[in-house]
Amino acid sequence: MEKLRRVLSGQDDEEQGLTAQVLDASTLSFNTRLKWFAICFVSGIFFSILGTGLLWLPGGIKLFAVFYTFGNIAALASTCFLMGPVKQLKKMFETTRLLATVIMLLCFVLTLCAALWWHKKGLAVLFCILQFLSMTWDAVIKCCSSLLS
Repeated sequence: MEKLRRVLSGQDDEEQGLTAQVLDASTLSFNTRLKWFAICFVSGIFFSILGTGLLWLPGGIKLFAVFYTFGNIAALASTCFLMGPVKQLKKMFETTRLLATVIMLLCFVLTLCAALWWHKKGLAVLFCILQFLSMTWDAVIKCCSSLLS
């Protein structure tokens, strides 16, 4: 209805900026956002636990690294449904959270490199531990900054 109102009032989508079009196209109801948050978060936990279980299988280090990293990315992406992807990225790259974000993203990549290309089990496990620690660090920074503001 809002789109029809804009078109009828002479404000075409061509006049809007790209960011406004993306934000307008991605508006979801609160219930939908909450459902997708829960789906992503629970699937992230599931994949992380599944990856940890696969670690103990022969040659399971590759599956462990992939599933554990995918689980962490899904859990991280779940908060995009609550606050929106643009706001999530802006907050992740604020100066107070920049170092934790860079370390976390770097550990995602290094975990996969260590397991899939370098074939270094110890490094893959180390980078998974660093993933966990950097995500925890990021969450603590996020909580403390929201309490202080």
